[in-house]
Amino acid sequence: MFSITIKFLVVFALALTGACSTVRSYTEPAKSGETFAISEADPELRSALEYIVKVPDSALGYQQLAVIYIKRARQTGDFSLNSKAETAIKKGLEAAPDDVSIQKLQASLHLTFHRFDEALALGTQLLRDNPNDAFVYGILTDANAELGNYDAAAIAVQKMVDLKPNSSSYARVAHIRSLNGEHAGAVEMFKLAARTADPQDKEAQSWCLVRLGDEFMKHGKYAAAEKVYDEALDNFPGFYLALAGTGKAKAAQGDLDGAVDILTSSQKRVPNAEVAKLLGDIHAKRGELDAAQNNYDLVEVMETKLGANADKRLVALTWADRNTRLEDAREIAERRLAQSDDIYTADIAAWCLYKTGRFAEAKVAIEKAMRLRSMDARILYHAGMIEKELGNRAEAIRLLGQALKINPEFDVLQSPIARETLTKLMRKV
Repeated sequence: MFSITIKFLVVFALALTGACSTVRSYTEPAKSGETFAISEADPELRSALEYIVKVPDSALGYQQLAVIYIKRARQTGDFSLNSKAETAIKKGLEAAPDDVSIQKLQASLHLTFHRFDEALALGTQLLRDNPNDAFVYGILTDANAELGNYDAAAIAVQKMVDLKPNSSSYARVAHIRSLNGEHAGAVEMFKLAARTADPQDKEAQSWCLVRLGDEFMKHGKYAAAEKVYDEALDNFPGFYLALAGTGKAKAAQGDLDGAVDILTSSQKRVPNAEVAKLLGDIHAKRGELDAAQNNYDLVEVMETKLGANADKRLVALTWADRNTRLEDAREIAERRLAQSDDIYTADIAAWCLYKTGRFAEAKVAIEKAMRLRSMDARILYHAGMIEKELGNRAEAIRLLGQALKINPEFDVLQSPIARETLTKLMRKV
């Protein structure tokens, strides 16, 4: 019987993935809120490592190892594990360059690291030899949606759900419906995705519930959203995405103290730039300027200094909202827009152009952002403010009114500005 010590397997795993920190012994308890590498006692990790030692020239062990790291990254929010997964994938491809299963994992990680062009290219390549692979159509759906190729994304997701109607395909259908402003249809499909998720995969179930909550938030249904986030937390306690969602829902309902408590707890588990921006805005609203600045600084660090794969759009939005570093914000947003023509990148670019006084260019960008009728209050607010500066009062009133009707508390600081601006415009009519 082949046997190998846990100690050797852990050392092997660290060498394989280039980890530089010590893996915690399974006998040592984790500190509250701390994230750490996979435990020595993780049976799935041990199984994969044993297989690699037994059959070092096989790609299967590396594939299993990558799947484990990707899964644990989702569960814990420790996204450094995705880099370890990528190392395992590279080693697997060295052993079997044409292995479709590993190539599919590689495409999935391209999406995780926001390498959407590479994901699309690899997905297209995989499709040629695997025309009926639902997973590949999922890759194509996600890559095309992130790049703004919405017609292609819709075709891909329809093919995916036709081939394999399951939680994964239902969630993607829901996302495409949401992008197109089909709120009722998106809710229906997110609920179906949650119901049909693997009952053993608590993270997957709760992820679907969080997306359902986000859809409710987008349409101003804050109590319904908070209820769904709570359900996600009951199902998968401590889930960082559900904590963040609960904090957003409480902030939208005016419970700023409760929001700060929950969002701070979420940040201790998994630091997140979007949560940091929201905390900064809440502290700013309450006049707690030092605390606000600390969170805005964190957004900047996370978005601009923590690796080449940082999105960077959020820091551009943060600077634009705060009227600081406006030219830097515009440059970031326009550079991102040149890489991806999706509606959210176009929206941020429009807002940065507006803030730098380039109203005609902002109008062009915001029209790109509104091309799907996605019913996003932030986009509509930005559009209304741009129309106001262009002298189109009636259109500004319509757009600002629509934004506040859809989601009256879409932003802690910007929603009051939208209401004040709308009131002033209405008085002039």
